[in-house]
Amino acid sequence: MNTFIKDRQNQILTKGKNDAAIACGKASVAGSVSQRACVFCGSRVVLYPIADALHLIHGPVGCAAYTWDIRGALSSGPQIHRLSFTTDLKEKEVVFGGEKKLYHALISLIEMYKPRGAFVYATCIVGVIGDDVAAVCKRVTRETGIDVIPVMSEGFSGTKKDGYKIACGALSKLIGTDTTFKAPEHSINILGDFNLAGELWMLSEYYKKMGVNLLAAMTGDGRIDAVRKAHTAQLNVVQCSGSMIGLAKEMKEKYGIPFMKVSYFGIEDMSDALYEVAKFFGSDEMMQKARMLVKDELSKLLPALQKYKQELEGKKAAIYVGGAFKAISLVKALRLIGMKVVVVGSQTGNQDDYELLQELCDEGTIIVDDSNPNELAEFVKQTGADLFIGGVKERPIAYKLGLGFCDHNHERKEALAGYEGMLNFAKEVHASVCSPVWQFMR
Repeated sequence: MNTFIKDRQNQILTKGKNDAAIACGKASVAGSVSQRACVFCGSRVVLYPIADALHLIHGPVGCAAYTWDIRGALSSGPQIHRLSFTTDLKEKEVVFGGEKKLYHALISLIEMYKPRGAFVYATCIVGVIGDDVAAVCKRVTRETGIDVIPVMSEGFSGTKKDGYKIACGALSKLIGTDTTFKAPEHSINILGDFNLAGELWMLSEYYKKMGVNLLAAMTGDGRIDAVRKAHTAQLNVVQCSGSMIGLAKEMKEKYGIPFMKVSYFGIEDMSDALYEVAKFFGSDEMMQKARMLVKDELSKLLPALQKYKQELEGKKAAIYVGGAFKAISLVKALRLIGMKVVVVGSQTGNQDDYELLQELCDEGTIIVDDSNPNELAEFVKQTGADLFIGGVKERPIAYKLGLGFCDHNHERKEALAGYEGMLNFAKEVHASVCSPVWQFMR
C-alpha cells in the first residue's frame, strides 16, 4: 500500500509485519483530508443532548445547519435541544461585531422557551472578529437568572477531540452548583452515553434491576438540574472515554468520585460493565442480581444470534469510528457473529487503546489512526472486506466501492448498545453483507 502520505507512515501498521507503537494524538497532516471534525462540532455533539437547555450557535447559519439534530439523541421530556438556533452572522457583524445581535438573540429566546440553562457556541468567525462572548453570557445570566455558559469552540483551534475538552469544561461550570441535594445509596453517573436511539433507557433499566440509582447522564437525555447535582454520586461510569474521560478525572480530583471505563457494545463488554459496578459497591446481592440479569438476557440472545453467525462465518469487516474504545468493542462483537476484522481505526484513539487493539486483532489486520478517504478505500480493497462499519463520512466510501455498510455513529436511529442492541447489530450486519443485491456487482 503506497498511497498514504509519507508523514503518516507511523500512524499505520499491519499486525505481524510492523508491530511498533502506533503514533497517535497528532494534528492531522496537511493535505490528508482527515475524517476528523472541527472543535465546534466536538463541543456541539457532547452538549447537544441536554434537552432542557437552549443551544445557541454564535456564527454563520452554515454552522447551525451542519450540526442540526446531529445526534440521534432522544429525550424523555423537553425537545428544545432539537432546535438549532443561530445568530446568523453576516458581513455587517463581521465588520462591526456581533455582540449586540448575540445579546438580543439570547434575551428573546430565553423569554420564548424558558430553558433551565443555555450554551452559546463560538464558531470560527467569532474567533476572527473577537466578540467577547463570555461578557455577553455573564450579562444575560445576571439579567435572566439562568446560567448562560460560553462554549469557546472556534473550529480552527484544534480538532473534534479538543471540542470534547471544551464541552467538559462547560459542564464542569454546572457540576456542584446544587449544594442541598443528597444522593441515595448506590448512585452513579453515566458519562459519555448520548442516548442514541434510546440506548440510555435500556442501560438505566439494567442498573435499576441491580439496585443501582442513575443520578445523572452526561449527556444523554440530559437535564441541567441533574448535571448540577452530579457531584454527589459515588461512582462515574465512563462509556465514551474519548469524550468524557477528562471530566471524570476532574470530578475525581475535585469531588473524590472514582471512575471506571466501560463499553456497552457487545455481550462481553456489556456484561463486564454490569459486573464491575456491582463489584465496586461490594454488594453480594447486587452481584447476584447482575448475574441473573446477564443469564436471562443471554438465554434469549445467543440462540437468536446463531442463525446470523452461520451465514456470516468467515466474512471480513473494516471498522473506522470516532473513538478507539468503540472499535475495541466492535472487534469483539463481530467475532461473536463469526466475522473477522481486517481493518480497524479511529479518529481520536490514544496509545493504550491502540495497544489493546493490537493484542485483540488477528495477524494481518491493518490498524490506522486519523485516516482519510483515499487510505480507507485502498485498505478496504486491499483486504477484500465485505462490510464497512463507520459513520456518515465513511458511508460514501463504502457505497462507491459497492460495499455493505453499517452506521455505528451518532446519527443512527437504531439502538446498538446492550443485549437488545447486539441483536439489532447482528441483524443489520447480516442484512448488509448477505443482501441479494451483491450478486449484481462485479
